[in-house]
Amino acid sequence: MPLNLVNYAGNNDPNAPQLDTLFAPARVPNFSSAHQIYRWDWGCNCRLNLIDSWPTTLLGMDTAVGEAIHVPDSGYDIGGGNDVMVLYATDNRITLKYTREDNVVYGYTIHIEDVCVDPALVSLYNSLNAAGRSQLPALPGGQAFGRAAGSEIKVSIRDTGSFLDPRSRKDWWHSQ
Repeated sequence: MPLNLVNYAGNNDPNAPQLDTLFAPARVPNFSSAHQIYRWDWGCNCRLNLIDSWPTTLLGMDTAVGEAIHVPDSGYDIGGGNDVMVLYATDNRITLKYTREDNVVYGYTIHIEDVCVDPALVSLYNSLNAAGRSQLPALPGGQAFGRAAGSEIKVSIRDTGSFLDPRSRKDWWHSQ
């Protein structure tokens, strides 16, 4: 799979999250690896076949070890000047949702792996999760939420539940 931005036909959302803003200053990083994600069957809690509707659904991006990683900026506001709600956070991965719903059914969702998520954010997420998830952490676009754990982070993006190609220039890299 080509490790570069790709052009797809079709409409674009001018408010979509922009992946170049994972970094400060904003940039298109070197793409270091391209993968496909597996479907998951929640009934048997087991992995199924690869999602093959796009050639890439998980993209590795070169980073400097310890580099700050930021919430991808968007034209969306979920309230209070925040772009995202944290749906999931562990020491090494985070899921960010660009609507207030506690699911990936509607709107954009970004999954980021191989990142050292700020321990205070993980603690807040764990506390709110244990309290029933009636409220989850919210973050503004551009806010640093962690640091690269190594020389690569991996990013996937969904729209209305479906994984998309994170290399798409018209969708996630408007300024490029």
